[in-house]
Amino acid sequence: MSGANIYIQDDLKISDLQVALLVGTLNLYSLVGSAAAGRTSDRIGRRYTIVMAGAIFFLGSLLMGFATNYAFLMVGRFVAGVGVGYALMIAPVYTAEVSPASSRGCLTSFPEVFINSGILLGYVSNYAFSKLPTNLGWRFMLGIGAIPSVFLALVVIGMPESPRWLVMQGRLGEARKVLDKTSDSKEESQQRLSDIKEAAGIPQDCNDDIVQVQKQSHGEGVWKELLIYPTPSVRHILVCGIGIHFFQQASGIDAVVLYSPRIFEKAGITSSNDKLLATVAVGFTKTVFILVATFLLDRIGRRPLLLSSVGGMVLSLATLGFGLTMIDHSDEKLPWAVALSIAMVLAYVAFFSIGMGPITWVYSSEIFPLKLRAQGTSMGVAVNRVTSGVISTTFILLYKAITIGGSFFLFAGVATVGWLFFYACLPETRGRTLEDMEVLFGSFFKWRSALKDEQRKSAGGDNGGQIQMGTKAQE
Repeated sequence: MSGANIYIQDDLKISDLQVALLVGTLNLYSLVGSAAAGRTSDRIGRRYTIVMAGAIFFLGSLLMGFATNYAFLMVGRFVAGVGVGYALMIAPVYTAEVSPASSRGCLTSFPEVFINSGILLGYVSNYAFSKLPTNLGWRFMLGIGAIPSVFLALVVIGMPESPRWLVMQGRLGEARKVLDKTSDSKEESQQRLSDIKEAAGIPQDCNDDIVQVQKQSHGEGVWKELLIYPTPSVRHILVCGIGIHFFQQASGIDAVVLYSPRIFEKAGITSSNDKLLATVAVGFTKTVFILVATFLLDRIGRRPLLLSSVGGMVLSLATLGFGLTMIDHSDEKLPWAVALSIAMVLAYVAFFSIGMGPITWVYSSEIFPLKLRAQGTSMGVAVNRVTSGVISTTFILLYKAITIGGSFFLFAGVATVGWLFFYACLPETRGRTLEDMEVLFGSFFKWRSALKDEQRKSAGGDNGGQIQMGTKAQE
């Protein structure tokens, strides 16, 4: 949409406000999808929910591609937005539930990797289709999205269902087969199944392929546990899950991605072709650095990458604000300020992609307990999309009110608050199984001391076990 909206405005003769609504409201529409996805995935399974998202994407792309006026285009945008909500919630949950702990960080960051690959392909196709007549170019830019959605729906049918969802349905035999295929060893597969059964409330001596399970209430009890009577650990998890989603979007990433042609125009690039090429550079940088992040998540951990990423974002946003302010206040062209602004846009998306981008989805999909995971993750996605919608819808109005440089100083301030929140509240989750997360949470700012106490107990238990074994050996 970032490239298409230039041509839509020319072709349909719409105002800046209508462009802002077209671009930004997709995120608000996605609330419908993310709200429905939690309950849908608990009812029909994670896999078929992804198929449903692909079907909705297909319909939305076709409607936008064949739109004859602004109202028709907004209907297509609404349908596509519902698909976005479904996909953003279910992809990380499915991946986290299928993955072994040793590679969960890398694999759960894949949705973000391929979102960025898709954005890059969108930028490249925008550039290619910009050569067509204006009334055809933007329709191809939007309609082409129908093609990958078909592949998504078809390929997912051949993938295994989430073993955690299968256990929640009492289908232990199928879950065992999936875990055998997706674990690093037979022992790990058995341990994962044991942990999931415990989390689902199934006795360990139940080993039949099909067992009776207590029917889930499909939402009512879950929402009570999440919002009305949360335990201290669930409350801490909820604050972390919602907070990381809020700060991911409130630090301005969608303003940069969706409005990069306008930012480059403010920086002094006037040719439409040059603006689209510079936007391709943004997409390329974002994709390359997110690939780097996938290899570091399970080696370095979530916290170091996240804190380094957000620190770099603060510096690049502040410097971008300075460069754009200098350009705004100068009567003549400042080549150094133009170069600095372009470099800082690229630096910002690079820092975002190496931590804040993928870790938001990895972290929020792995910290919620099993029975609260679908709804908890959907709440995080809802906050993400509302914040994104507000930022993308109001960015044009914001930079007209406080200047474009002032906008990025504001985003730098928000990112600084985010860094302090992450440092204080978010424990490290690398290497832990999904069923072993709750022990990290519950004490907000005191989670470090709680973790040390747990490690001491664990070490004491191990020593006790060794002493007992030694005694038995002597006997």
